[in-house]
Amino acid sequence: MKKFTKGVLAGVASSVAIAATGALTYKKKVIDPELEKEAFVEDNRRKAARKRTAR
Repeated sequence: MKKFTKGVLAGVASSVAIAATGALTYKKKVIDPELEKEAFVEDNRRKAARKRTAR
């Protein structure tokens, strides 16, 4: 019975680790670049507004 319990706990721990790794990878590959792009666009918008009013 001890081996079964250890096996179940090891399986649950590895499943949680895999899910966490997948979530972090998704965040790093999909969400972060999208946020960086939004910040870049907003920064360019501010620069363009400054140039437009400076003329």
